[in-house]
Amino acid sequence: MTRTLYRNARFFTANDTAWADAVVVDGAEFVFVGTDSDAPSSDSVVDLEGRVVLPGFIDAHTHLLMMGEALGQIGLTDAGSLDEIQRRVTAARETSAGVVRGRGWLFDAIPGGAPTAAMIDAVVADVPVYLDANDYHSCWVNSAALGELGITRDTPDPIGGRIERDADGEPTGMLYETAAQQFAWAHRDATTTDEQRDAAVQRVVEAYLAAGVTGAVDMAFDALALEALERAERRGALPLRIAAHWFVANTGDDAQNLAQVAEAAERALAVSGTVRVIGIKLVLDGTIDACTAAMRAPYADGSHAAPIWPADRLLPVVAAADAAGLQVALHAIGDEASTLALDAIEHAITVNGDRPRRHRIEHLEYAAPGTAERMARLGVTASMQPVHADPAIFANWAAQLGDDRADRAFAWPEYEDAGALLAFSTDAPTAPHAALANMYVATTRASALDPDVPAVHPQFALPLERAVVHATRDAAVSIGDGDWRGRIAVGQVADFAVLDVDPFSEGSASLLTARVLRTVIAGKTAHEA
Repeated sequence: MTRTLYRNARFFTANDTAWADAVVVDGAEFVFVGTDSDAPSSDSVVDLEGRVVLPGFIDAHTHLLMMGEALGQIGLTDAGSLDEIQRRVTAARETSAGVVRGRGWLFDAIPGGAPTAAMIDAVVADVPVYLDANDYHSCWVNSAALGELGITRDTPDPIGGRIERDADGEPTGMLYETAAQQFAWAHRDATTTDEQRDAAVQRVVEAYLAAGVTGAVDMAFDALALEALERAERRGALPLRIAAHWFVANTGDDAQNLAQVAEAAERALAVSGTVRVIGIKLVLDGTIDACTAAMRAPYADGSHAAPIWPADRLLPVVAAADAAGLQVALHAIGDEASTLALDAIEHAITVNGDRPRRHRIEHLEYAAPGTAERMARLGVTASMQPVHADPAIFANWAAQLGDDRADRAFAWPEYEDAGALLAFSTDAPTAPHAALANMYVATTRASALDPDVPAVHPQFALPLERAVVHATRDAAVSIGDGDWRGRIAVGQVADFAVLDVDPFSEGSASLLTARVLRTVIAGKTAHEA
């Protein structure tokens, strides 16, 4: 083994002793963390010229193939009007190979918040157009895409989804929740080649390494994603460590649902190397922006969305996964959904008894008072995404609720105060994957998308030290890896990122312009700016 001393830096360790100025790496691990004068002799020395060094970020909730695909599609998040969306779709058609794909549009950019196929047909009607919403819970398509998907007035809505229709019953071009998954996304998967998936994985790897991310947790894993990542690993092109949750859909049939859990358990036993299946993912509801999140009280327009998984279907699945030793990750954005999620976890504990478990709830954008305390009592992780609270995209979110529920949006300190584990992530591609921009929103509640937008709910902002801990140490703990990664500490794997600025002394604003100069994974430099 070659022993390397990294010196002349400010190492934020994410430990109780927060800072060090030198570390020694032997092979893949830290063997010394402390002061330069106490460092043992080493084979080589790297002078970091006074830089700040953070533990490698672990994106604790992401979608790897979708992120890779999104990085190659039209970006629409900053398209603030229908005219601008149409302009970008038109430009993309000029270079497309028969289909146009875009992602990231916001409901409040569309007149009345109601996209239609006719709006896309007006500029591109000759080829299919698929535009995923910013939350990736709905897909907006043109008439050619509706035809390609075989969707007509007679096509039934799938369980947990909706094909939007006009007063005459004709599809309008909007596919919500499982309708987007089972039609638009299923068609995308069927028509995407392995070569295209391999390119998507390469884009993800490059993007994450440049952002200081050393590991990720995929939250909608399937066989196609597993095969693509395993191919990358065989090529030696996957330095990131990947933990994954197998996606389990509500089929409406208990036997089929439980069969999906059994498959996930088999995958968890079979996978080795840097890609491993550790649990299952269930989507209990939609999003507040689309009024598909399950809320106890109605939306401002009087509507109410039922959970995608009713309790009688959900409880057996969660209990079976818990019994199999799988981690259960439950997407729950609305308070009705998060209560249902905890009911299912508590049922599993009752059925299966005392055993090691660390289940988690994803997003928790609006949770009822007392939810954090109940999660702490049950040992459930709060998996949350600061970038989802970016005020540049908050106005529509608040408008859909239309009352004081908006005042408790994304209330991260509640989970800290209750003693629940809080793990930060980005949920890319529903939000930008950049770890430092994520920390900016976490520490300011201001916008990383548009710095001119004022902060919303600054009382929920966290100190930078705590935000980084949630995105490194706590992200590792959330998947059972806290004993060997997530911190800069003796015995931990040497994953770290070197920044070109010191945001602890220069302030959170510097996070918006900061660059990662070097990303090290298991003692090896994987990225250098």
